[in-house]
Amino acid sequence: MSVMVPSKTPARITPGRQALDSALHQLGQAAEHLGLDDGLRTMLATPRRSLTVSVPVRREDGRMDVVQGFRVQHNVSRGPAKGGIRFHPGTDIHEVTALAMWMTWKCALVGIPYGGAKGGVAVDPAALTTRELERLTRRYVNEILPMIGPEKDIPAPDVGTDEQTMAWIMDTYSVNAGYAVPGVVTGKPMQLGGSLGRAGATSRGVQIAALSALGHAPEGVTVAVQGFGKVGALAAQYLADAGCKVVAVSDVTGAVYAPGGLDVAALRAHVADTGRVLGYRDADALGHDELFELDVDILVPAALEGVITEANAPRVRARLVVEGANGPTTPEADEILAANGTVVVPDILANAGGVIVSYLEWVQNMQACSWSEGEVGRRLRDLMESAYGEVKSTAAERGLTLRQAAHVIGVSRVAEAHQMRGLYP
Repeated sequence: MSVMVPSKTPARITPGRQALDSALHQLGQAAEHLGLDDGLRTMLATPRRSLTVSVPVRREDGRMDVVQGFRVQHNVSRGPAKGGIRFHPGTDIHEVTALAMWMTWKCALVGIPYGGAKGGVAVDPAALTTRELERLTRRYVNEILPMIGPEKDIPAPDVGTDEQTMAWIMDTYSVNAGYAVPGVVTGKPMQLGGSLGRAGATSRGVQIAALSALGHAPEGVTVAVQGFGKVGALAAQYLADAGCKVVAVSDVTGAVYAPGGLDVAALRAHVADTGRVLGYRDADALGHDELFELDVDILVPAALEGVITEANAPRVRARLVVEGANGPTTPEADEILAANGTVVVPDILANAGGVIVSYLEWVQNMQACSWSEGEVGRRLRDLMESAYGEVKSTAAERGLTLRQAAHVIGVSRVAEAHQMRGLYP
């Protein structure tokens, strides 16, 4: 099967290429289980649209830098494209394509009428001033402007972006349209049409997925969280609030461990003050790799792709892995974990809370209405628990892992939508 993926990156194995290989492997497995023909497999593997742009940025000292930006719409058979925008120096077209593909299956799995998209700029946002970051964002939006819109493609925050980034995107799009268009992005500030409950939605979804998979009361259940950023920090907090004992967390600077349990709220305050988990006085320092090897009940990888590999998977002792990040487990590691009896709640299910509440925000924008945080939370829980139940049932009926079952459901729904619509001559 040939897969057309436009690229300007060198022919070497980058993290982005590894992520795309993982996504294509998962699609291939689902296609085999579903008996899809080669033409349909190729269509599902090939992005509908891929755009690579040059983004010039004027620095405060007058220098001009040029960085690469990307936007990929993987599939729009079930509705407008949906997916975040990340600012990260390692971002490339392969990574963005993989993330867009995973978003397609994710939206189909949880039953919201979107296709998958993703965007990114290969830049370190921490190296830019606020004014430089705003100029970068607005110029990037101008370059991808023909692709986005509330009925075409709706961006959202991702790694390195936040609600302020979304406010700049909304404003840039609205200025070009000549009127306010709040529905062009989700994850916006409340003052610009954001939704109550959106800020911690991905983390809340991780908590719901973890507790659903746990199947019993969470009191005393031990948890390690890899990645103490936007998703991981709140996921740790929500799991602790539910009665779990969070014993270890990590960020890019290192890891901390307290066998009696961390005070997650105090640790979050420490990180807000210092920018790092290391140095937290009520915990011991721990190596990054050691966190994966802790004897805990739940491991939550909540950073970037490809962190659980065939090299460290044999040493993972957690009984349950709940993927807060996109693509944190390689296919080779998946096989090792399954053989060792470790249950993996896959990313397209576990971290779907963000896109679910993004959808709810978009619906409110399009209908010019607003819902209470309680209403948003109930809708989120209903969709997450329903999706988990369906995945668990499919896995049991077909003898599949949860990841395989989730992809079979997601891929089948997209394939059915494509077949029902037919192929325009």
